[in-house]
Amino acid sequence: MTDLLARRECFAVVGSTNDVVRGWLADGTPEVCLAVADEQTSGRGREGRSWVAPAGAALLLSLGFRPSWLAPERVWRLAAVVTVAMAEAAESIAGLAAGVIHLKWPNDLVVAGPGGALKLAGILGETDGLGGPDPRAVIGIGLNTDWPATAFPADLAPSMTSLREMTGDRPIDHDALLDALIDRLAVGIEGLRGGRFDETGWADRQLTTGRWIDIVAPDGSVASVRALGVDTGSGALVVADREAAGGTRNVIVGEIRHVRLAEPAIRVGV
Repeated sequence: MTDLLARRECFAVVGSTNDVVRGWLADGTPEVCLAVADEQTSGRGREGRSWVAPAGAALLLSLGFRPSWLAPERVWRLAAVVTVAMAEAAESIAGLAAGVIHLKWPNDLVVAGPGGALKLAGILGETDGLGGPDPRAVIGIGLNTDWPATAFPADLAPSMTSLREMTGDRPIDHDALLDALIDRLAVGIEGLRGGRFDETGWADRQLTTGRWIDIVAPDGSVASVRALGVDTGSGALVVADREAAGGTRNVIVGEIRHVRLAEPAIRVGV
């Protein structure tokens, strides 16, 4: 575990752990660096959306990499490895069945609920200088841990959950969860550096596979498509359009604002 991290700091309050780590990388801090906070005052998700959680109710962290050892078109795999490691660590520490935490392409950890996907965590990846002499990547995670449903924001409550809710109101040990994440991440990053990527582990957790989904474009337009799976070479979502007569296409992250399930997810026991 200690061999993975060149720098690790914990904070009571920061604006954004992603911003902290980005600053470290800009100042020359080597990889892998890790910032953890009890609370963020300016946390954010994709498309500039905010990410807010009460102090101590979520595991908030960012990891910084200098991925000169990865081809630019493969850097997305950093986020994939981090996300799978987080899912596995959360299942282990919370005593959940393996595989109960899913990935909802491109950047959420979710569990299947009666009305669709319940969001457990958001992932935000940011990169600079890919393909140049000093590439940098920051992967941020906000995972709902000790957050009781009675305190969920009213507008988000129907679509979110936490490890505390999934375990019948059992407290979550943040230190144990963080250690479990780092242990699993060390294995995944060592694999990437050696040219190995657990394609099956990443693909099998995708909740969207085999479902009708709505893809919301940056201009707000919506396309209803069937998700067939994910392309483990590019990280794209593979879909078949209703109008495509069996044709398929790959959807990349930059082409979408949001993905939502157009049909209820199958409920999985926890």
